[in-house]
Amino acid sequence: MQFGILTSQASGLTSMATLIMWIVVMVGIFYFMAIRPQKKQQKKMDAMMSTLENGDSVLTSGGFFGVVIDVMDDVVIVEFGNNKNCRIPMKKTAIVEIEKPQAAVASKDKE
Repeated sequence: MQFGILTSQASGLTSMATLIMWIVVMVGIFYFMAIRPQKKQQKKMDAMMSTLENGDSVLTSGGFFGVVIDVMDDVVIVEFGNNKNCRIPMKKTAIVEIEKPQAAVASKDKE
């Protein structure tokens, strides 16, 4: 009778270990599929925002192209179109893409 109790306990421990193993595997898959790519993208965006300067052409999340007039901590002032009166302050997070002016790119290539 005692032998039957030991085997049922052993099988219970084995099923518990299997369950824990599957949970660890699922957490690992979730990390590599969701969290890690998001962190990489955030680092890329932070690096892009650190290079933002006056005179850079930008694309906003709304699809508008403009030129950066002033850069502050969290906010940039962007000029849209040829109208010098159309200057709009916006969050840096609204910028999707940055293009450096051609003169600055050409001078860096010569160095």
